[in-house]
Amino acid sequence: MSPTATPLPADDAELADLTLDELALRWAESAARAAITGEAMTGADRKAQALGTPGEALMEHAGTAVAAAARALVAFNAREGRPVLILAGPGNNGGDGFVAARRLAQWGTPVIAVLVAAAERPGTPDAARNWRRLDGIAGVTRVHAPVARDVAILGQGIEKAAIVVDALLGTGVRGVLREPIRGAVDVIHRAREQGVPVLAVDTPTAVDLTSGDPSDPVVRADLTVTFHRPKTGLRTRMGKALAGRVLVAPIGIPPEADRG
Repeated sequence: MSPTATPLPADDAELADLTLDELALRWAESAARAAITGEAMTGADRKAQALGTPGEALMEHAGTAVAAAARALVAFNAREGRPVLILAGPGNNGGDGFVAARRLAQWGTPVIAVLVAAAERPGTPDAARNWRRLDGIAGVTRVHAPVARDVAILGQGIEKAAIVVDALLGTGVRGVLREPIRGAVDVIHRAREQGVPVLAVDTPTAVDLTSGDPSDPVVRADLTVTFHRPKTGLRTRMGKALAGRVLVAPIGIPPEADRG
């Protein structure tokens, strides 16, 4: 990294105190890149790891970016002092949410981090590692919600949350959502009805990153933090409407991983 280059999120000591507009300016280079499909992004991620960038490092940058955006969204809506509710699925999208939970707690923001999955731990190594790291951290309440009933309980008093972070699913959803993810989307709907802002990680759950087409039900976000490059699906008419404002955060994918 050159002396004038913008630091990556996990290395950026100033990130926690930036506004949404300041984050957009800081990450303007990523936002100015050409848009890519969800499939191309998956390929770039895999190639980056094959070239020596650990998946754990990519997740750390992504989750830190989400945490910074979450703090900025809370401040923008003057909802400080309330807990951030993070609803996380069993994959790497959820892993980004767990990193965000840890960072937020370190920055003094209380967090309720929920694993929305039948299994007791996330299904990918990086996500599982970051779920375990939340154990015992001051300011973080860990919750496992394996069935729809457990998820529904989270919706009680949802208006007390500062914001809700949708880290349930990335892209590639086909057909209707299944429980317990479906119930978590219903909780997000209830939050929006109560005036609680929603931040989506990478894409709102059930919005295809390539086409912008939604499955059923779908999350409508106020803010979406996507990574590395803009996504084609978030630029379609439907994708734009569901994603809200979009920030594009760098996560350390090297240029050579973008080629071919």
